[in-house]
Amino acid sequence: MKMLKQLLVIVALSMLTVTISYADAAKGQKVYLKKFKSKFDMNGAKFSALHSQDEWEELFEDDAAGFIEEFSDRFPKAAPYLKNPKTLKKIMLIKDFVIEYANDSGNVPSC
Repeated sequence: MKMLKQLLVIVALSMLTVTISYADAAKGQKVYLKKFKSKFDMNGAKFSALHSQDEWEELFEDDAAGFIEEFSDRFPKAAPYLKNPKTLKKIMLIKDFVIEYANDSGNVPSC
């Protein structure tokens, strides 16, 4: 009986973790659509598929330095926005979204 309780706790925690992870990806998707889609001129599915999960992780290291550099180069008109310190929080919010829907994830966003 004690083992059954432990198993139920583990299952419940696993489900909670998955739900929280999805919520972060959903929030990141909303931020992308609202703040970045028009600047990058591509929908969320195309954008998130630009890189693999490992590549996205690397781009978001060091306060998203790689992300800011790459997308400032690709989209020069967006560079001032991306390099603005106030934008960093928004950039970090899309991290879970792009990793969840990276080209090697098998997931496709609905945007």
